Amino acid sequence: MATGIFVELRFEAARRLAGLPDGDRRARLHGHSFRVELHVSGVPDPVTGWIVDFAELRRLAAPVVGALDYTTLNEIEGLANPTNEAIACWIARRLAPDLPGLSGVRVEAPRGSAAFFAVAAD
Repeated sequence: MATGIFVELRFEAARRLAGLPDGDRRARLHGHSFRVELHVSGVPDPVTGWIVDFAELRRLAAPVVGALDYTTLNEIEGLANPTNEAIACWIARRLAPDLPGLSGVRVEAPRGSAAFFAVAAD
């Protein structure tokens, strides 16, 4: 029986969003405390009962999410317009090769708005 788990990580960063109407304040440089959820699906191991060890999941994710912490996201390759959607995709593409059970990445900035990038199963 397949099931799923997730871990939450956080990072602080600044960004400017492109393509917005004139005068939209989000086009100016501003900062957020971002919350990231990494979702992993699979069949629990019969011995451990785990899909993946939470500590191992955090260890794999730390350098990827850490690369965003205290940066201006627009300056990171692949994040010219760092929407929540773009950030979720950026994280997923870097984690997927080392995390075969990765099923999705959710990125939330304050105020309860989030984007979810679903990783296609092979």
